[in-house]
Formats: sequence, structure tokens, C-alpha cells
Amino acid sequence: MPVVDIPGSKSITARALFLAAAADGVTTLVRPLRSDDTEGFAEGLARLGYRVGRTPDAWQLDGRPQGPAVAEADVYCRDGATTARFLPTLAAAGQGTYRFDASPQMRRRPLLPLTRALRELGVDLRHEEQEGHHPLTVAAAGVEGGEVTLDAGQSSQYLTALLLLGPLTRAGLRITVTDLVSVPYVEITIAMMRAFGVEVRREGDVFVVPPGGYRATTYAVEPDASTASYFFAAAAVTGGEVTVPGLGEGALQGDLGFVDVLRRMGAEVSVGAESTTVRGTGELRGVTVNMRDISDTMPTLAALAPFASGPVRIEDVANTRVKECDRLEACAENLRRLGVEVTTGPDWIEIQPGPAGGPVGAEIKSYGDHRIVMSFAVTGLRVPGISFDDPGCVRKTFPAFHEEFGALRARL
Repeated sequence: MPVVDIPGSKSITARALFLAAAADGVTTLVRPLRSDDTEGFAEGLARLGYRVGRTPDAWQLDGRPQGPAVAEADVYCRDGATTARFLPTLAAAGQGTYRFDASPQMRRRPLLPLTRALRELGVDLRHEEQEGHHPLTVAAAGVEGGEVTLDAGQSSQYLTALLLLGPLTRAGLRITVTDLVSVPYVEITIAMMRAFGVEVRREGDVFVVPPGGYRATTYAVEPDASTASYFFAAAAVTGGEVTVPGLGEGALQGDLGFVDVLRRMGAEVSVGAESTTVRGTGELRGVTVNMRDISDTMPTLAALAPFASGPVRIEDVANTRVKECDRLEACAENLRRLGVEVTTGPDWIEIQPGPAGGPVGAEIKSYGDHRIVMSFAVTGLRVPGISFDDPGCVRKTFPAFHEEFGALRARL
């Protein structure tokens, strides 16, 4: 039975890097994800003057509760949304002038709700070109804290950034949220803050974060549940079996909920204390599913949908249109290239079972998006002749993906 070791979670690694940098003392991160995004985050911290020591299996950070060690810095955030949203927020708690820029892809992604909230808290933040987008400069003088209102309907990362900032403010934060997607990601943030010594209170739509800073710790990073979805889907679509260790009943990541979708479609799923196993039964039923809370796995489901016996309809995923690319349209366009009938709406996609002879091979247009490539690699398990215009973009989260997936294909 194939056991697949999945690299560490990107979202957990990014949060852990912020928390370690902000904590009082030396933090050790065990098995962090090593990918383009997380290397970019660690490099950004180093530019801000934090000491980051890296060995193959662990990273060590000297925390600085008072903020960056340098008074001026230029930070390039690459393609990383967590880097581009969390680092300016971290820098705001320090003293100095910090300029942030990002790749053209990341420059297109929105920041405005976070910018507005930081300004409401008195942060001097200037967008240099387009309002609400990178590049930006933070003239930091610490953050007093207090009350702030936030719209997190586009991305839960805005709320996570403010929650992480809270303990570094002088008075703490009361954050009123008007709309929120991807709730499980906020739950990850709160659970991780607890591990670093901070208890967040939630009162309905208000999140209360106390001042007082973080304590350094040793923190083990969970395998990435979004990345695991491709391997679980591979089992479901081939009738094989895959076990992922390190993701079990106590997992922090909501994206493990993807296996419940596979179960509804006919796969056998067992979630143990320390691992999760999916076994394909040769049956994949059509399904209508709300993926608001697990939207990063929407492309995984779209890519295996043509093999279902009935239509697959994915709802409430408007926020997938402002990811690395418009994932809803990217999935629709690529499925159509394979001869599959697809309809889309503002926040939904409906995919019909593949044509009589099965989908046909084609070149997949990746839009530079790692999740599009990894998702359609699943389709490629059943459809010969699938290729990618940019297979290398997987290095954002999983540099060795093609090798690992090829090895799994051979075992399935």
C-alpha cells in the first residue's frame, strides 16, 4: 500500500515563521516546507534583520518582539501571498522604513482590505503604484492597537495577518469581521498562536487579541493537506490506495476535509489518529458540494470530475478567482480542452461526465499556478497525452512533485 510523505504545510510554515520572528527567544521549526514561497518568506525575514538558521530538517529563528533589526529594508516577496501580506504587517510593529515588492503575478492580487485596516490602526502605509497592490512602503512606528473593522471576504489571510499582529501592539486588538472566507485557515492561526502562548477570544464576529507578545517554542509543521489532496484523488480515480502519515484526527488544516468529498463520491476513507487512507472503489458518483471553506482543493475536484458518473457542481468559490490565477476559469478552460462540457457562474462551476470515449489528451495551460498543474496531473493518471506548458511552477509549494507523483503512478 503506497505511503506518501507529503512536504510540510505552506500555510503553517508561513505562520510559524511570523510567530517565531515575533516571539521572545529562539524558536525551532521542525520539518518546515522548503519551497519557493517559504524560502521567499525566510529570505524576507533575513532582509528585515532577523537571524534565520537553516538545516535540512529544521529552521531556527531568533525572535525579536520589538520588530525588525534594521531601520531600512527592501523586501521582495516573490509569488508568495502569505509573504506579501504577513511581512508588511510584521514590519509595522517595528521602527523604520520598509519597502515591499512582489512578482507581477502577486502584484495583481489584492491587498486593500488589509491596507485599510492597518491604516485604521494608524500605520503609515503607502502604495507606490496601484492603490491596494504591491509595491508598498511601511513607515513603521509601532502599533498602538484598539478597535478595527475588516472585510475578509476575499481572503482569510487579511484576518490572519491582523490576528498575528495583535500581541505585538501596545493595547491588543478587537477585530470586527464583516465577511469571512476559508474559516479553517483562521482556526489554524488561532491554534498556532496558542502554541506560542497567546489565547484569542472570539465573540461572534469580533476577535479579541491580548497584548503581551509571544513565547518561543519548538514547533513541528504538519504535512500540507492541500498538497495531499492530489494523492488522495489519485487513489480515488485509479481504484488504488494511498496513506498519508502525519495528517489524522487532530490535523489543524481544514483542507483535509477534501477526503469527505471523496467519501461522498464513493471512495473508502479512514482517518486515524496519525494518518489518513483513501482507497478507490472503482465508483465515483456525481456530487454538489460547497467548497467555501476548502477552496484550495476546488481544482483537485474539478480535475477528477470528468470520471464521475454524474455532474459535479462546486459552489461558493468566488474567492478562487483571485488566487494565483482565476482558478475557476482556468479549470473550465482546461477541461474544455480535454473535451469535457463545463458551465460556470460567478461563484460556481459545473462539470459533466467526460465524453463517451473519455477525455482526450491536450496541453494544460497552467497560468503559472502550481495548483492547476498538480490537479491536472491527477487527470493525467487516466488520460494519456496530457502535458503542461509550465510544469516547473510546482516549485512554489512542492519542488519534487512530478518525481513523487510519477513514483506513485508506478505503484498504483
